[in-house]
Amino acid sequence: MQYPVALQTSSLTASAPASPEPHTPIPENEPKVIKITNCKILRDHKIVEHDAIWIQGGKIIDPHKFFWYQKRLPDQVLDAGGLLVVPGFIEAQINGAFGVDFSVPSDPETYERDLVLVNRGLLKYGTTSYCPTIVSSSASVYHKVLSHLKPRAGSAKTGATILGAHVEGPFINEARIGAHELKVLQASAKNGYSDFKAVYGLEGATPEAQNKLSHENQNSVKIITCAPELEGIMESIPDLAKAGITISVGHSMANISQAEEAVQKGATFITHLFNAMPQFHHRDPGVIGLLGSRFDLPRPYYGLICDGIHVHPNSVKIAYDSHPEGVILVTDAMSAMGLAPGNYQLGNMNVTKEEDRVYIEGTDTLAGSVITLDACIRNFIQFTSCSLIEALEAVTLHPAVLLGIQETKGVIKPGADADLVFLSDDLFVKRVFVAGEGVDLDAIDVQVTEKF
Repeated sequence: MQYPVALQTSSLTASAPASPEPHTPIPENEPKVIKITNCKILRDHKIVEHDAIWIQGGKIIDPHKFFWYQKRLPDQVLDAGGLLVVPGFIEAQINGAFGVDFSVPSDPETYERDLVLVNRGLLKYGTTSYCPTIVSSSASVYHKVLSHLKPRAGSAKTGATILGAHVEGPFINEARIGAHELKVLQASAKNGYSDFKAVYGLEGATPEAQNKLSHENQNSVKIITCAPELEGIMESIPDLAKAGITISVGHSMANISQAEEAVQKGATFITHLFNAMPQFHHRDPGVIGLLGSRFDLPRPYYGLICDGIHVHPNSVKIAYDSHPEGVILVTDAMSAMGLAPGNYQLGNMNVTKEEDRVYIEGTDTLAGSVITLDACIRNFIQFTSCSLIEALEAVTLHPAVLLGIQETKGVIKPGADADLVFLSDDLFVKRVFVAGEGVDLDAIDVQVTEKF
């Protein structure tokens, strides 16, 4: 059987192949096949050169199976111009951006519109999947916003995939409150798992309405940050983990024994390491000491805000040297990300943005960051001298494994979602694909001038 000669390619533009052999019919409505060539690829813990990525129906496909089973060439060939192609970035902790605060309820139409603004805006920085983060709030706030944050697929039109919410509180220690509001904190969970369900999801005029909202909101919660030393929290961790929720230790005064017990019971993450927890002490290293736990105890992943402000570069390197396989870069960004300096809102609190940092108004308490995830990667390499692969896996593979989605996100392999980021040699985002569709980054307008 004779096949057409190789397709001509042009820089990130489509080329039409010749028709397949007459006796090899193509099913009607068969999704088109895209082949991305002339690129370096992050795959299987290596940077692979002289290879290609094949996409069909929003997924990465096996080119060998495609060729031998379908006996045809790709519908499009895209020349990546030698760029590095990596899985789409995954953000585990972000409170808002571009003037939007996920913790501030509004009418459903406005909230949805604002979500799409953030979903699309994050693509400019390579984030194709994320967990919208809600700071400690009253039960009424969770009941209003969580149903909007249940998992939803992304696209080139609607933006990044929402993986479910990260609820940072309110079961946290008031001694490590950070930028959270004291009056909404829950000092305990005396009734165990049922207290979590009551705070995050039970409301309605009828039992039917309560059950519906409870189901929606529990499906919306992907990560819970809590302080395991509070009454009833430690006993609740196994039930929460069994429900498919990632448990993170944070805003906590836990000693090392309590922190390790939380890990043994199912906690797998540390929220913004070094922040909102006791400083390291050689006799009791507290939550930070989990990075040095004995070999028979699984060490958790840990989030690092790599902006050079929340964590000193030397501390970033200490964490990396202790547990390089556990690092997950997070922004912990708030609504002022992407906006000019000024006064903004975080939950019910007023904050002030000054160039590259944000404070609670009238204080020197940091209130989230304004860094982007691609900048975190560049900083992490600078601070630690880690390999390019390690830095990239800290925003791709590691968060995917943490959230149990590593078969479809954070990897480039057959069956995975075709969420891709094209990077220059200096690690700036040049092109993004979501679910196999190219995104026009220049058409994304996230300039917001209104202040709160």
